[in-house]
Amino acid sequence: MASLSETNLVCCPEFDPSLWDDKVFVWENKRFIKDRVCTILYMPINFGKVMVRLNKVLTKAEMVSPDWLCLSEHTSSWNMDIYLAVDKEIQGVENVAFSGNFYCKVYEGSYNNTGKWIKDFEQILKSKGFDKKRLLMWYTTCPKCAKKYGKNYVAIMSQVG
Repeated sequence: MASLSETNLVCCPEFDPSLWDDKVFVWENKRFIKDRVCTILYMPINFGKVMVRLNKVLTKAEMVSPDWLCLSEHTSSWNMDIYLAVDKEIQGVENVAFSGNFYCKVYEGSYNNTGKWIKDFEQILKSKGFDKKRLLMWYTTCPKCAKKYGKNYVAIMSQVG
């Protein structure tokens, strides 16, 4: 995560959907640091604060998240786990690793379409013969950067078997 300045009003890099859309990624111990976001009926409450906290962890470790990959996983209507990609283990935070095949599909539009996107995504998985093991969302830019770029991309990923 980059920091904002008066000359740089964009904190998120521009997302290139062609690098992620309709692709399967094979991860072997892909590293992430984990945090949690409070939600009310799946709506994030403290997402921004958690991202600031994770950014401070990266800054202190003198790191940048590879691809700015930050995955969200709803574990209930009251909690969402956040996984921020890192290149190495970082002390003082929860470190996790993902291994397996992960299918990704990119959508564009308002977050109001999330339910529709998930139904479409699940149909695509079924048509490809994939079994869904977990569902992960990647909100590729913050709302301000999405407005600046004119596109709001959301990538949906699932570990598939």
